[in-house]
Amino acid sequence: MTIVDTRPRPSGSALAAAPGVLDRSEWETDALCRDLSTELFFSDDVDEIGDAKRICLSCPVRTRCLDAAVERGEQFGIWGGHLFVSGRIVLHKRRRGRPPKVERPGDRFPEVEVPEPYRRLVRAGSPG
Repeated sequence: MTIVDTRPRPSGSALAAAPGVLDRSEWETDALCRDLSTELFFSDDVDEIGDAKRICLSCPVRTRCLDAAVERGEQFGIWGGHLFVSGRIVLHKRRRGRPPKVERPGDRFPEVEVPEPYRRLVRAGSPG
């Protein structure tokens, strides 16, 4: 994943040789998602959200990813194994439409413990 910055660079800047490309943080190069499509981590589909969270569970930099997302004030997406919706951590999300009488196998996300400092970000209830 290349992060593109559209801000103009000063001519004396060390990054002037590669305009628009930001250096990755060292931890980002160790992330399991570094070469995956970002669409998976910003999907509304419950199955894809579960898949993204499973990738995060085995990631060696999951905690650092979550820390960085909170520092940046991320509003949406899967960060450090947690689903962010409007800047809040959402623990459960239903599929669209009427809930089935019998829960489907993919209807539950993998359980990821929310670190104590970020429990204030957990949204009560579940968005539809």
